[in-house]
Amino acid sequence: MRRVAVYCGSAHGHDPAFVEAARDTGTELARRGITLVYGGGNIGLMGAVADATLAAGGEVIGVIPTQLVNREMAHRGIQVLETVDTMAQRKARMEELADAFVVLPGGLGTLEELGQVLTGQLLGFGYGPVGLINTHDYWQPLVSQLETMVHSGFLPSRYLTSLVVNPRPVDVLDAFSSWNNPGAKWDQ
Repeated sequence: MRRVAVYCGSAHGHDPAFVEAARDTGTELARRGITLVYGGGNIGLMGAVADATLAAGGEVIGVIPTQLVNREMAHRGIQVLETVDTMAQRKARMEELADAFVVLPGGLGTLEELGQVLTGQLLGFGYGPVGLINTHDYWQPLVSQLETMVHSGFLPSRYLTSLVVNPRPVDVLDAFSSWNNPGAKWDQ
């Protein structure tokens, strides 16, 4: 793994543990020499993960739509800041740059990014491992819904099994080293 995309909220959330998890993620990526790929913002958990990566001596690539740059939300202290025209282009570029994906707590945008990567994995687009930083069980309702999809016959169980879910960023990244690609849904 050379680059990990981190999806997360543009807000801090109400629980200080969310910011702590973002900082721990950035610090751990830098410690391992893994480049952070993220949404390019200087606010919320996005800003926290980027700042922590930088503070630990890591490299950061941000991808941000021009409209958000113009609202002065771009992080000007990172090594690489790419601008794109649309949110769809942002997601596509982040997927192109990343070898793996880590998802911290966030809102609808974070959920959409996660859904797109998981769907791409299902369709066999070659995406690497996906991990949820499950701070204070934030992602448990989603994991429960995915279990319902498996039990109802809409999602093969190997996709749920391949999803790494852990509250500690270090454990999520460790699990990536033994991750097995579930392959396209038609392959098995």
